[in-house]
Amino acid sequence: MNAETITKKLSFAEIKFEIKFVGTDILILIQGGDKPHIGSAVLAIPRKSLSDENKISCTSSVLNVTGHKDEKICRYVAEKFCKRYNSVVICTGGFHVDNLTAAQIQEVIDACKNF
Repeated sequence: MNAETITKKLSFAEIKFEIKFVGTDILILIQGGDKPHIGSAVLAIPRKSLSDENKISCTSSVLNVTGHKDEKICRYVAEKFCKRYNSVVICTGGFHVDNLTAAQIQEVIDACKNF
């Protein structure tokens, strides 16, 4: 697989995940809502787990655009793919809808956890 796009329909919007393999590294772009943007970038680097050297964990570095809260979804996705593929991963992007409810925010988070 060299590239894949997955779109998830939420009850109030769509969120799109674009996954590109760059050699053995992975680049993921998340975008959706009314105003797709780049609000955060997360670099996840695989390493042996500190508690079990037979497991893969990761160290993450984050850049956030001031006032944006996209780190939660980008960090989750970057770390998930980093551990799954034992690869360097960059996840970037943003999801925005004005006046989101707590339930809608949770729906976005769940979509990121279940793709």
